[in-house]
Amino acid sequence: MRYGVGLGAAGYAWHGRGLIQWKQKWPRWTPPAEMVAREPQMRPLSAERGGMNPGPTNPLGARALYIYQNGRDTLYRVHGTPDWQSIGKAASSGCVRMLNQDVIDLYSRVPDKAEIVVL
Repeated sequence: MRYGVGLGAAGYAWHGRGLIQWKQKWPRWTPPAEMVAREPQMRPLSAERGGMNPGPTNPLGARALYIYQNGRDTLYRVHGTPDWQSIGKAASSGCVRMLNQDVIDLYSRVPDKAEIVVL
């Protein structure tokens, strides 16, 4: 199986080995504190304010696979996106973005604790 993806912009990309520790259907999105610090307009979506509800405009899209390394959350995800034009581009804060229909398919194929390698 092959999918198109969008990756993190320069300076934000993650690479290495990890585990898909957790999977979520229609996830809630909460920008990391570092993102809120550099993009103050994100403050209404901060963890303290509960994040963004699931739905068609949520940046995590229809599914999210949470990448852990050495038992700790890396804060990087493999997730869907409502912004199909970002696929094939390095334009995010480091996550691996996929079309929603593709991440729904991948979600159903990935077992718990699956290893992930990002080069």
